[in-house]
Amino acid sequence: MIRIALDAMGGDYAPEEMIKGALMANRELPVEVILVGKAEVLNETLKKLKLKLPFIPASETIAMDESPVQAVRQKKDSSINVAVSLVKEGKADAVVSAGNTGALMASAIFTLGIIKGVQRPAIATELPLPTGKVLLLDAGANVDCTSHFLMQFAEMGSLYAEHVFHIHHPRVGLLNIGEEKLKGNRLVRESYPLLKQSPINFIGNVESKEILSGAADVVVCDGFIGNLILKFAESLGEAVFNLLKSEFERALTAKLGWFFLASSFNKFKKTVTYDDYGAAPFLGIQGIVYKAHGRAHATAIKSAIRETAEAVKENLVGFISKMGENR
Repeated sequence: MIRIALDAMGGDYAPEEMIKGALMANRELPVEVILVGKAEVLNETLKKLKLKLPFIPASETIAMDESPVQAVRQKKDSSINVAVSLVKEGKADAVVSAGNTGALMASAIFTLGIIKGVQRPAIATELPLPTGKVLLLDAGANVDCTSHFLMQFAEMGSLYAEHVFHIHHPRVGLLNIGEEKLKGNRLVRESYPLLKQSPINFIGNVESKEILSGAADVVVCDGFIGNLILKFAESLGEAVFNLLKSEFERALTAKLGWFFLASSFNKFKKTVTYDDYGAAPFLGIQGIVYKAHGRAHATAIKSAIRETAEAVKENLVGFISKMGENR
């Protein structure tokens, strides 16, 4: 049984949605979810939900607006630190949190460490496609990168797509403003030949318009650009849905049309939101660590736990460690 430590205090809807997500995962997946959080808060919420679930107590929490490194160092008994420590101690196989991203990364680095040979860990995130998904990295961990960072991001992303998405020989593209290898800033121009020499299936440059077209299975960029794309993509689906809905509500005939099409549009909204997509893995950490969306509800938490368990089952850390040994 795969054991997942869940930070029950992280996220906008904690701890209730975390508890519900853990319960769903325990019932539907071959996992054991270990809740971590403030005892008084969890006891009160479990009583409200009429549930009895065990948990590991943590006396402190880290807020979204706190300084990540400072909070991790000062709040040793925070739910994030305790959850990550369970992995270090061998009491859990992986950790999931919807809390402070920087704090989770800092705790992971301080407690678990970076895989030998990996220069910088990266945040990888899934973006939905009509017939699948694409992995984008880095999504915000490293705003300033070198070409060697991008090369390792590409290799780690390729391993993730192969072993967790189960894509044979995944196509890896370098995000650029054009397809020609001489285009772009110094970083992407210097990265191109390194990726070309790498043992991955590098298909060359891809433009931002191609990310959601399925042109590549993995798209690599620095964390500054990646985070901008991620935030824009998250808002796009909801904006399109709301725009279409408002247009349908303008006239009676349009309202009738909405009545018949509402089911299809709701499916569209579900496709482009994060509820059915897992969390973002921190690739390059000496352990399986996933960051769920801060606004995650129970279904999204269950999805995050499902993908986290897949990474554990497929020994993702082992494959990335082998990559690091060759550097």
